[in-house]
Amino acid sequence: MKATIDKELLPMKAHYFLFNAGTAPVVPFMPTLAGQLGYSPAVVGTMYTVLPIIGMLAKPLFGYIADRYHRHRSLFLGGQVLTGIAFFLIMFVPGMDKPLPKVQFHCHQGASTVRFCSEYGECVERNIERYYGNRTLNCHLNCEAQPYMWDIVCQDWLQNKTDNCAANRTNPQLHFGTSLNMQRIENDNTCMFFMIPHDQGQIANQNVTLYCPPEKEYFQANCTMDCQEDYLKGQLAESAVINTSSAMAMPQFWLFFGLLIFSWIGMAVVVSIGDAICFGILGERHHLYGKQRLCGSLGWGVFALLAGLLVDHMSQGEVDKNYTAVFWMALLIMGFDVFASTKLRHTPTHLSSNIVKDVGQMFLSVRCVIFFLWCVAIGLGTALIWNFLFIYLEQLDKAFEGCDSSIKTLEGLVMGIQCFGGELPFFFLSGWILKKIGHVNAMSLVLLGFGVRFILYSMLQNPWYILPIELMNGVTFGLFYATMASYASIVAPPGTDATMQSLVGAIFEGVGVSMGSLIGGQLFESVSARTTFEIFGIGAFIIFVLHVSIQLYLQRNSNISENGKARVSSASATTTASASASLETVKPKNTDNKDGDGFREVDLS
Repeated sequence: MKATIDKELLPMKAHYFLFNAGTAPVVPFMPTLAGQLGYSPAVVGTMYTVLPIIGMLAKPLFGYIADRYHRHRSLFLGGQVLTGIAFFLIMFVPGMDKPLPKVQFHCHQGASTVRFCSEYGECVERNIERYYGNRTLNCHLNCEAQPYMWDIVCQDWLQNKTDNCAANRTNPQLHFGTSLNMQRIENDNTCMFFMIPHDQGQIANQNVTLYCPPEKEYFQANCTMDCQEDYLKGQLAESAVINTSSAMAMPQFWLFFGLLIFSWIGMAVVVSIGDAICFGILGERHHLYGKQRLCGSLGWGVFALLAGLLVDHMSQGEVDKNYTAVFWMALLIMGFDVFASTKLRHTPTHLSSNIVKDVGQMFLSVRCVIFFLWCVAIGLGTALIWNFLFIYLEQLDKAFEGCDSSIKTLEGLVMGIQCFGGELPFFFLSGWILKKIGHVNAMSLVLLGFGVRFILYSMLQNPWYILPIELMNGVTFGLFYATMASYASIVAPPGTDATMQSLVGAIFEGVGVSMGSLIGGQLFESVSARTTFEIFGIGAFIIFVLHVSIQLYLQRNSNISENGKARVSSASATTTASASASLETVKPKNTDNKDGDGFREVDLS
């Protein structure tokens, strides 16, 4: 029997593929880009606390506008354009200036040296020698000076040729210049010694010999060094780590954060309205949603992997990672998505006379409230993966890989396995899984998956061992997302599809992901990345046990609700009743309107 292709669904599949392909090169790398720009994990956590709240406000607002004024198509396309432009403009946001490198100047009999220590000293030496070859750089040192140092400077360096030199004994700063041969670097495990040729230096435009007699006190000073070389500064300087209060006073931070806000608003509109359009096209075929959404996983996996490879390739020999290619990829692919989405043909068939009232009635159902709380719990765990997993991997990479790092390639592979090995099969099988085990059991399985995944993260030593763990993304995201979207679509009263999808997405991201970002950022700063994942893993197991226990209790007491019964508007009763076979959540108990007020009583077991 020859398989037929549903042409009505082809533009929807193309949208899922292209939208995820367009956001994949940018979204997963944004937290590490923020760190490269100079922002601490606490700042990243703060930003990703606010961003989901912005999405939480945007999703129901634009979902309501789409349902109320039937502007699904125009808002959908506008969100795509906004997302693409906002991401592209982030490429032009300047980073924080790195501080001057901190070194030590050693002056002793036989040689004068500049000492730089770092846990990656061997890598830094290799990079510098490869970049500069046999070049000699003229550098200026600003050192902390003690009174005895001025005695050596005046008597042995300047040989008392400068008047009133001794008067500088009270000056806490000593300024002088010297030359450093980049080929003459000695390494002692974590420390590098830049040899000063012939101990030559300059003080106040006067050539001096940086010689310190052996009978005098050892000359060792803490200094900052400026060689007017961006590459050397990038290799030696510590990254500027800006805390939250300092960042908020910087215009470049607000430019970066503002563009992120616009991109999140665009993505919020596209995701929520896009899912509503998809379920509108599917009609009663809700179980086919996962097969549409898996096209998004395919696009995400392919282009996240490609982006990681490109960033590593374009960053060879550079201090910081070069993200130029990924921003161009995002802009171009989002343009193709806009074109493909113009081919969608969807007209809402149900209209609600009172959207807010109909959706609000969902909060009277015990099981729906538990579903919303489950979305919050999943958001907590998802925030840790979305915003801090790559930061954790880069910490492990520095400790394990050292010089020969291919961290962006690894991050691309992580995204690829998450999609191809995890999300794709679970999105494809989600309809079958939900039919077999039900939505409630699927929710419990997702919580269990998060607990196992986080505990495995906390045990990592070699960052490359994360790859098999990422297969669990099929449970923690693929099955989760299909369950969340399907449940929300089935229980949504007629004419409120976009509003309901937006509400559930807002609860997941605006409450769950927001709280998870704030908690994760603070824990990364106060304890450690490893301990943070361990804490979240234990928390996921606890919530899993609570969820299973509550659902078993509700199942055994299926005719118990807040007051035994709950009143549901007649507009939503029809939909919830028709969903009862799939969800076993709403069972019509009395279809007669005994109160004569437009409501009917149903058992929300």
